[in-house]
Amino acid sequence: MSNNDDAVGVLRTLRDAQPAHYLFKIESFSILSEEKIEKYESDDFEVGGYKWGLCFYPNGNKKRNSDGHISLYLVIRDTDKLPQGWEVNVQFKFFIFDHIRDKYLTIQDSDGRTRRYHRMRTECGFSKLLSLDTFEESTNGYLLDDSCLLGVEVFVIRYAGKGECLSMIKEPDANTYTWTVDNFSAISMQSLYSEEFNIGGQNWKLKLYPKGNEKAKGESLSLYFLVADCEKLPLNWKSYAKFKLRVRDQVLGVHQEKLASNWFCASTEDWGFQSFMLLSDLTDKSSGFIVKDTLIIEVEVLVMSVVKYFS
Repeated sequence: MSNNDDAVGVLRTLRDAQPAHYLFKIESFSILSEEKIEKYESDDFEVGGYKWGLCFYPNGNKKRNSDGHISLYLVIRDTDKLPQGWEVNVQFKFFIFDHIRDKYLTIQDSDGRTRRYHRMRTECGFSKLLSLDTFEESTNGYLLDDSCLLGVEVFVIRYAGKGECLSMIKEPDANTYTWTVDNFSAISMQSLYSEEFNIGGQNWKLKLYPKGNEKAKGESLSLYFLVADCEKLPLNWKSYAKFKLRVRDQVLGVHQEKLASNWFCASTEDWGFQSFMLLSDLTDKSSGFIVKDTLIIEVEVLVMSVVKYFS
């Protein structure tokens, strides 16, 4: 397989910032070219835990039919110290300084391709980095006083060994939780929580304001669905749920219910209704919402997200 760019596109752009990883300055370029020196290999530099070097052909890499050009390659070094069957995937950019415009010509693969280094391929680059006519043209600014400045940036693509799988599940198993609130009329607390329950592998709770919270206080019952044990969840956790909150009518079966959906996260641990139902409707003796001073609340999860982490 070819190590050059003959079969792929090349993207050339200008930027102000100098290369992050290595600079290579050549003085008296004309002498280097006239002496027919085939190539020059730079010193080592380290990026991503690997040693690298630049290999520069002032008159083009003849083996790649690149006469009339300059050629530049990124070479991986000290490969004898790498484990058997080693493989390194990288993306890189080459740079040529434009002294006139005070910018760097950046040269890279146009398709964002990844170059794969292994035992049989220890160098990759551009056999036709730039034509000699373009490189030596004084108005282009690449050669100033017979000197040029090249550079490289290397990004080693290394799998960190972690990931996640997001699944959207309709009506997970055991998707309904029922909370029986006894002695409802005797509750003096502003709010109370159900016990924790598990649906779809996630721990949840219900939160009830018997006399309402905030603007609904004294007028409506407030009811919320929330994620439990948030402090035990991974950083930047999030969980989607589409659910029904319900107060059961224990006599007529005409339940009071509302549908909601939300992406739960660290800043939004609960979701529900400040005015779930009027207290006057709740306590109406002709209804069956409170029987023997007992209120029955349910949540039914219709859709939820499940995230599994793997390594």
